[in-house]
Amino acid sequence: MKPLYLIGWIISWITARLIFRMKVHHKENIPNKGAFILASNHISLADPQFVGSAVKREIHFLAKKELFNNKLFANILKRVNTHPVNRTGFDKKVIETAVEILQSGEPIIMFPEGTRGREGKFLPARPGIGIIAQTAKAPVVPVYVSGTDKLSACFFGKEKLNLFIGSPVTVEKIKNYTDDKNGYRELADEIMNRIKDLKAEFDGRVN
Repeated sequence: MKPLYLIGWIISWITARLIFRMKVHHKENIPNKGAFILASNHISLADPQFVGSAVKREIHFLAKKELFNNKLFANILKRVNTHPVNRTGFDKKVIETAVEILQSGEPIIMFPEGTRGREGKFLPARPGIGIIAQTAKAPVVPVYVSGTDKLSACFFGKEKLNLFIGSPVTVEKIKNYTDDKNGYRELADEIMNRIKDLKAEFDGRVN
């Protein structure tokens, strides 16, 4: 890891694991090498850091372009593998950037919903993740995060912070979807359904 990324990763790991006692379930589903998309639901500003701390290698992030308005902060974001995205419409540049990252053999975190929702209240998946996965031919690892929107309660032990990692949507599975708008939408929905399945599988089973 690059020095600045390593510092950020250590801080995120300590914060998630030691301060808020985050538990990561089935981390064996995260590939040790090669490109993949880590696709998670999104309920808190802390999600990118906490989800990223589960990966013991550098991973790339996408963030709204407004965070890059400050030049100093933008420089820091870029040095920790964060790329700007325009959330108001179709962003061809970020699609190309994400595909290039994956084709270079590096992983990336994406939130299929495109914005934050409420825990247990999933938003429809946007087709962008389908376009990227199909174009790059990269596996997608679904993630369900729970508790990041209740960090104060987690700190005091009243709520639990959990990260559930599912089996990857394989490249072979991805190739079954057509390389067009309908295929991208169907693939994005499949990924979101995998995340929903993780919630259904693990809800009420974690002590």
